[in-house]
Amino acid sequence: MLIKIAKPSDVAPSEITPRSLYLDRRRFLKTAAVAGAGVVLGSIAPPMPAHAARGPQLPGVIKSKWTQESLGEKLTDYDAITKYNNFYEFGTDKDDPARNSGALKTRPWSIAVEGAVEKPGTYDLEDFIKPHALEERVYRLRCVEAWSMVVPWVGIPLAQVIKRFGPRADAKYVAFETLLDPKQMPGQNRRVLKWPYKEGLRIDEAMNPLAIFAVGLYGETLPNQNGAPIRLVTPWKYGFKSIKSIVTMRFQPDEPPTSWNEAAPREYGFYSNVNPTVDHPRWSQAKERRIGDFLKRPTLMFNGYADEVAHLYAGMDMRKNY
Repeated sequence: MLIKIAKPSDVAPSEITPRSLYLDRRRFLKTAAVAGAGVVLGSIAPPMPAHAARGPQLPGVIKSKWTQESLGEKLTDYDAITKYNNFYEFGTDKDDPARNSGALKTRPWSIAVEGAVEKPGTYDLEDFIKPHALEERVYRLRCVEAWSMVVPWVGIPLAQVIKRFGPRADAKYVAFETLLDPKQMPGQNRRVLKWPYKEGLRIDEAMNPLAIFAVGLYGETLPNQNGAPIRLVTPWKYGFKSIKSIVTMRFQPDEPPTSWNEAAPREYGFYSNVNPTVDHPRWSQAKERRIGDFLKRPTLMFNGYADEVAHLYAGMDMRKNY
Protein backbone atom coordinates (compact mmCIF):
# COMPACT_ATOMS: atom_id res chain seq x y z
CA MET A 1 0.00 0.00 0.00
CA LEU A 2 1.34 3.39 -1.00
CA ILE A 3 1.27 5.91 1.83
CA LYS A 4 1.40 9.55 0.80
CA ILE A 5 3.19 11.81 3.26
CA ALA A 6 1.78 15.32 3.24
CA LYS A 7 4.20 18.14 2.58
CA PRO A 8 3.90 21.75 3.84
CA SER A 9 3.43 22.82 0.23
CA ASP A 10 0.21 20.77 0.08
CA VAL A 11 -1.52 23.20 2.45
CA ALA A 12 -3.75 25.66 0.61
CA PRO A 13 -3.02 29.35 1.28
CA SER A 14 -6.64 29.70 2.40
CA GLU A 15 -5.90 27.40 5.35
CA ILE A 16 -2.81 29.25 6.60
CA THR A 17 -3.42 31.47 9.63
CA PRO A 18 -1.41 34.71 9.66
CA ARG A 19 1.23 34.83 12.41
CA SER A 20 -0.41 37.82 14.11
CA LEU A 21 -3.72 35.99 14.29
CA TYR A 22 -1.99 32.86 15.59
CA LEU A 23 -0.47 34.86 18.45
CA ASP A 24 -3.82 36.52 19.15
CA ARG A 25 -5.44 33.10 19.18
CA ARG A 26 -3.00 31.89 21.86
CA ARG A 27 -3.88 34.91 24.01
CA PHE A 28 -7.54 34.31 23.37
CA LEU A 29 -7.37 30.64 24.40
CA LYS A 30 -5.78 31.62 27.70
CA THR A 31 -8.65 34.05 28.30
CA ALA A 32 -11.21 31.46 27.27
CA ALA A 33 -9.78 28.92 29.70
CA VAL A 34 -10.30 31.36 32.56
CA ALA A 35 -13.79 32.30 31.40
CA GLY A 36 -14.95 28.69 31.39
CA ALA A 37 -16.39 26.16 28.99
CA GLY A 38 -19.38 28.31 28.04
CA VAL A 39 -17.38 30.49 25.63
CA VAL A 40 -18.27 30.10 21.92
CA LEU A 41 -15.21 30.64 19.72
CA GLY A 42 -17.07 32.19 16.82
CA SER A 43 -18.65 34.90 18.96
CA ILE A 44 -15.51 36.64 20.21
CA ALA A 45 -13.08 38.55 18.00
CA PRO A 46 -9.36 38.46 18.83
CA PRO A 47 -7.74 41.58 20.24
CA MET A 48 -6.12 43.73 17.58
CA PRO A 49 -3.60 46.59 17.99
CA ALA A 50 -5.01 50.09 18.16
CA HIS A 51 -4.94 52.27 15.06
CA ALA A 52 -1.94 54.58 14.88
CA ALA A 53 -1.43 57.35 12.32
CA ARG A 54 1.33 56.45 9.86
CA GLY A 55 1.16 59.18 7.23
CA PRO A 56 -0.14 62.71 6.70
CA GLN A 57 -3.88 63.25 6.74
CA LEU A 58 -5.41 63.92 3.35
CA PRO A 59 -7.21 67.29 3.23
CA GLY A 60 -10.78 67.79 2.07
CA VAL A 61 -11.90 64.16 2.19
CA ILE A 62 -15.70 63.87 1.94
CA LYS A 63 -17.90 60.99 3.02
CA SER A 64 -19.46 58.89 0.30
CA LYS A 65 -22.57 56.74 0.49
CA TRP A 66 -20.33 53.71 1.01
CA THR A 67 -19.76 54.04 4.74
CA GLN A 68 -18.99 51.64 7.55
CA GLU A 69 -22.57 52.08 8.74
CA SER A 70 -24.05 51.22 5.34
CA LEU A 71 -21.81 48.18 5.07
CA GLY A 72 -22.61 47.10 8.61
CA GLU A 73 -19.18 45.60 9.26
CA LYS A 74 -16.22 46.33 11.50
CA LEU A 75 -13.21 48.01 9.89
CA THR A 76 -10.04 45.97 9.67
CA ASP A 77 -7.33 47.37 11.91
CA TYR A 78 -4.84 49.75 10.28
CA ASP A 79 -1.86 47.62 11.29
CA ALA A 80 -3.40 44.53 9.70
CA ILE A 81 -4.20 46.39 6.47
CA THR A 82 -0.67 47.73 6.18
CA LYS A 83 1.32 44.69 7.36
CA TYR A 84 -0.47 41.83 5.59
CA ASN A 85 -0.22 42.46 1.86
CA ASN A 86 0.24 40.92 -1.56
CA PHE A 87 2.60 43.15 -3.52
CA TYR A 88 5.07 40.86 -5.26
CA GLU A 89 7.21 43.76 -6.47
CA PHE A 90 8.50 43.83 -2.88
CA GLY A 91 8.48 40.10 -2.13
CA THR A 92 6.12 37.15 -1.96
CA ASP A 93 5.66 36.87 1.81
CA LYS A 94 2.79 38.84 3.33
CA ASP A 95 5.10 40.98 5.47
CA ASP A 96 7.64 41.65 2.68
CA PRO A 97 5.87 44.73 1.26
CA ALA A 98 5.86 46.52 4.63
CA ARG A 99 9.54 45.64 5.18
CA ASN A 100 10.85 46.28 1.66
CA SER A 101 8.86 49.20 0.22
CA GLY A 102 10.31 52.06 2.25
CA ALA A 103 12.68 53.10 -0.53
CA LEU A 104 9.91 53.60 -3.09
CA LYS A 105 9.87 57.24 -4.11
CA THR A 106 6.28 58.32 -4.73
CA ARG A 107 6.93 62.00 -5.46
CA PRO A 108 7.26 63.18 -8.14
CA TRP A 109 4.98 60.69 -9.87
CA SER A 110 3.41 60.78 -13.30
CA ILE A 111 0.82 58.70 -15.16
CA ALA A 112 0.83 58.20 -18.93
CA VAL A 113 -2.62 58.22 -20.55
CA GLU A 114 -2.40 56.47 -23.91
CA GLY A 115 -4.31 54.87 -26.76
CA ALA A 116 -7.86 55.49 -27.99
CA VAL A 117 -8.46 58.67 -26.02
CA GLU A 118 -9.03 62.33 -26.90
CA LYS A 119 -6.58 63.76 -24.35
CA PRO A 120 -3.49 61.54 -24.25
CA GLY A 121 -0.42 62.71 -22.41
CA THR A 122 1.71 62.30 -19.32
CA TYR A 123 0.12 63.84 -16.27
CA ASP A 124 1.67 64.72 -12.94
CA LEU A 125 -0.09 62.86 -10.13
CA GLU A 126 -1.35 66.03 -8.50
CA ASP A 127 -2.82 67.24 -11.82
CA PHE A 128 -4.30 63.78 -12.36
CA ILE A 129 -6.10 63.88 -8.99
CA LYS A 130 -6.76 67.58 -8.47
CA PRO A 131 -10.00 68.03 -10.47
CA HIS A 132 -11.77 65.38 -8.39
CA ALA A 133 -13.02 65.41 -4.80
CA LEU A 134 -11.44 62.82 -2.52
CA GLU A 135 -14.02 60.43 -1.08
CA GLU A 136 -13.83 57.92 1.74
CA ARG A 137 -15.35 54.61 0.68
CA VAL A 138 -15.56 51.59 2.95
CA TYR A 139 -15.24 48.48 0.81
CA ARG A 140 -14.65 44.80 1.38
CA LEU A 141 -11.41 43.48 -0.11
CA ARG A 142 -11.46 39.75 -0.90
CA CYS A 143 -8.25 37.95 -1.82
CA VAL A 144 -8.20 34.89 -4.06
CA GLU A 145 -6.32 33.14 -1.23
CA ALA A 146 -9.61 33.24 0.76
CA TRP A 147 -8.82 36.01 3.23
CA SER A 148 -10.59 39.34 3.36
CA MET A 149 -10.57 42.81 4.93
CA VAL A 150 -12.86 45.83 5.32
CA VAL A 151 -10.89 48.90 4.26
CA PRO A 152 -11.78 52.63 4.50
CA TRP A 153 -10.24 53.71 1.20
CA VAL A 154 -9.79 57.33 0.14
CA GLY A 155 -9.99 57.84 -3.59
CA ILE A 156 -11.58 59.31 -6.70
CA PRO A 157 -14.20 57.69 -8.96
CA LEU A 158 -12.56 55.99 -11.92
CA ALA A 159 -15.52 56.92 -14.14
CA GLN A 160 -14.84 60.63 -13.60
CA VAL A 161 -11.21 60.20 -14.59
CA ILE A 162 -12.16 58.29 -17.74
CA LYS A 163 -14.71 60.90 -18.79
CA ARG A 164 -12.14 63.65 -18.31
CA PHE A 165 -9.74 62.11 -20.84
CA GLY A 166 -12.47 61.30 -23.37
CA PRO A 167 -12.20 57.69 -24.54
CA ARG A 168 -13.02 57.20 -28.22
CA ALA A 169 -15.75 54.87 -29.46
CA ASP A 170 -13.25 52.10 -30.13
CA ALA A 171 -12.00 52.12 -26.53
CA LYS A 172 -13.59 48.89 -25.31
CA TYR A 173 -11.01 48.20 -22.59
CA VAL A 174 -8.72 50.13 -20.28
CA ALA A 175 -5.33 48.64 -19.38
CA PHE A 176 -3.03 49.56 -16.49
CA GLU A 177 0.66 49.04 -15.73
CA THR A 178 2.68 49.27 -12.52
CA LEU A 179 6.02 51.04 -12.20
CA LEU A 180 8.95 48.99 -13.50
CA ASP A 181 12.02 49.80 -11.37
CA PRO A 182 13.90 46.82 -9.88
CA LYS A 183 16.13 49.15 -7.85
CA GLN A 184 13.13 50.47 -5.92
CA MET A 185 11.08 47.30 -6.21
CA PRO A 186 13.46 44.44 -5.36
CA GLY A 187 10.87 41.75 -6.05
CA GLN A 188 11.13 42.61 -9.74
CA ASN A 189 14.62 41.11 -9.72
CA ARG A 190 12.94 37.71 -9.41
CA ARG A 191 10.98 36.09 -12.22
CA VAL A 192 7.89 35.52 -10.13
CA LEU A 193 5.80 37.26 -12.80
CA LYS A 194 6.45 38.90 -16.14
CA TRP A 195 7.16 42.52 -15.18
CA PRO A 196 5.78 45.14 -15.24
CA TYR A 197 2.56 44.07 -13.56
CA LYS A 198 -0.42 44.52 -15.90
CA GLU A 199 -4.17 44.59 -15.36
CA GLY A 200 -7.27 45.55 -17.32
CA LEU A 201 -11.00 46.11 -17.24
CA ARG A 202 -13.75 46.29 -19.78
CA ILE A 203 -14.67 49.94 -20.23
CA ASP A 204 -18.14 49.46 -18.74
CA GLU A 205 -16.57 47.79 -15.67
CA ALA A 206 -14.19 50.71 -15.30
CA MET A 207 -17.12 53.14 -15.53
CA ASN A 208 -19.06 51.38 -12.77
CA PRO A 209 -19.60 53.70 -9.77
CA LEU A 210 -17.84 51.25 -7.43
CA ALA A 211 -14.47 51.44 -9.22
CA ILE A 212 -12.03 53.99 -7.80
CA PHE A 213 -8.43 55.10 -7.90
CA ALA A 214 -7.36 54.97 -4.26
CA VAL A 215 -4.74 57.39 -2.91
CA GLY A 216 -5.22 56.78 0.80
CA LEU A 217 -6.77 54.74 3.59
CA TYR A 218 -8.01 55.61 7.06
CA GLY A 219 -7.98 59.25 5.92
CA GLU A 220 -4.21 59.19 5.43
CA THR A 221 -1.84 59.06 2.47
CA LEU A 222 -1.65 55.56 0.98
CA PRO A 223 1.34 53.62 2.41
CA ASN A 224 3.88 52.28 -0.07
CA GLN A 225 3.05 48.66 0.73
CA ASN A 226 -0.60 49.27 -0.13
CA GLY A 227 0.07 50.62 -3.61
CA ALA A 228 1.22 54.22 -3.18
CA PRO A 229 0.78 56.68 -4.58
CA ILE A 230 -2.24 55.50 -6.60
CA ARG A 231 -3.91 52.13 -7.10
CA LEU A 232 -7.08 50.66 -8.53
CA VAL A 233 -9.85 49.33 -6.26
CA THR A 234 -12.61 47.16 -7.76
CA PRO A 235 -14.34 45.66 -4.71
CA TRP A 236 -16.40 43.03 -6.56
CA LYS A 237 -13.25 41.39 -7.95
CA TYR A 238 -10.45 39.46 -6.28
CA GLY A 239 -7.73 41.66 -4.84
CA PHE A 240 -5.10 40.98 -7.50
CA LYS A 241 -7.27 42.91 -10.01
CA SER A 242 -6.63 46.10 -8.02
CA ILE A 243 -3.27 46.99 -9.54
CA LYS A 244 -0.91 49.14 -7.44
CA SER A 245 1.57 51.99 -8.07
CA ILE A 246 0.08 52.76 -11.48
CA VAL A 247 2.15 54.61 -14.12
CA THR A 248 0.22 53.83 -17.31
CA MET A 249 -3.46 53.91 -18.27
CA ARG A 250 -4.14 52.77 -21.84
CA PHE A 251 -7.45 52.73 -23.75
CA GLN A 252 -7.71 50.07 -26.44
CA PRO A 253 -10.17 48.06 -28.57
CA ASP A 254 -8.89 44.59 -27.58
CA GLU A 255 -8.80 42.72 -24.28
CA PRO A 256 -5.44 43.50 -22.66
CA PRO A 257 -3.11 40.84 -21.26
CA THR A 258 -3.09 40.66 -17.45
CA SER A 259 -0.24 39.44 -15.30
CA TRP A 260 -1.85 36.58 -13.39
CA ASN A 261 -3.78 35.37 -16.41
CA GLU A 262 -0.50 35.22 -18.35
CA ALA A 263 1.25 33.43 -15.50
CA ALA A 264 -1.45 30.84 -14.75
CA PRO A 265 -4.41 31.00 -17.17
CA ARG A 266 -6.04 27.91 -15.66
CA GLU A 267 -6.21 29.60 -12.26
CA TYR A 268 -6.74 33.30 -13.00
CA GLY A 269 -9.14 34.56 -15.64
CA PHE A 270 -9.49 38.04 -17.09
CA TYR A 271 -12.68 38.87 -15.18
CA SER A 272 -11.74 37.45 -11.76
CA ASN A 273 -15.07 38.35 -10.19
CA VAL A 274 -15.62 37.00 -6.69
CA ASN A 275 -17.69 33.88 -7.30
CA PRO A 276 -17.97 31.39 -4.41
CA THR A 277 -19.37 28.71 -6.73
CA VAL A 278 -16.16 28.54 -8.80
CA ASP A 279 -13.29 26.97 -6.89
CA HIS A 280 -9.70 27.86 -7.43
CA PRO A 281 -8.07 24.69 -8.85
CA ARG A 282 -6.22 24.21 -5.56
CA TRP A 283 -8.77 25.32 -2.94
CA SER A 284 -12.39 26.26 -2.37
CA GLN A 285 -13.66 29.82 -2.71
CA ALA A 286 -16.91 29.11 -0.85
CA LYS A 287 -15.65 30.59 2.43
CA GLU A 288 -13.17 33.20 3.56
CA ARG A 289 -11.38 34.25 6.71
CA ARG A 290 -11.76 37.90 7.61
CA ILE A 291 -8.49 39.21 9.00
CA GLY A 292 -9.13 39.61 12.73
CA ASP A 293 -11.48 36.60 12.92
CA PHE A 294 -10.69 33.00 13.83
CA LEU A 295 -13.46 31.29 11.93
CA LYS A 296 -14.41 31.46 8.26
CA ARG A 297 -17.58 32.99 6.85
CA PRO A 298 -19.46 32.27 3.60
CA THR A 299 -18.15 34.21 0.61
CA LEU A 300 -20.73 36.46 -1.07
CA MET A 301 -21.31 36.55 -4.82
CA PHE A 302 -19.49 39.53 -6.31
CA ASN A 303 -18.12 40.04 -2.78
CA GLY A 304 -21.54 41.34 -1.72
CA TYR A 305 -21.86 43.89 -4.54
CA ALA A 306 -24.19 41.95 -6.83
CA ASP A 307 -26.84 44.69 -6.84
CA GLU A 308 -24.32 47.14 -8.29
CA VAL A 309 -22.47 44.96 -10.80
CA ALA A 310 -24.40 41.79 -11.74
CA HIS A 311 -25.96 43.55 -14.75
CA LEU A 312 -22.49 43.92 -16.28
CA TYR A 313 -22.37 40.16 -16.82
CA ALA A 314 -25.95 39.41 -17.86
CA GLY A 315 -26.02 36.46 -20.23
CA MET A 316 -22.40 35.49 -19.56
CA ASP A 317 -21.36 32.09 -18.26
CA MET A 318 -19.74 33.06 -14.97
CA ARG A 319 -18.04 29.69 -14.64
CA LYS A 320 -16.42 29.94 -18.07
CA ASN A 321 -15.68 33.66 -17.81
CA TYR A 322 -14.07 33.51 -14.38
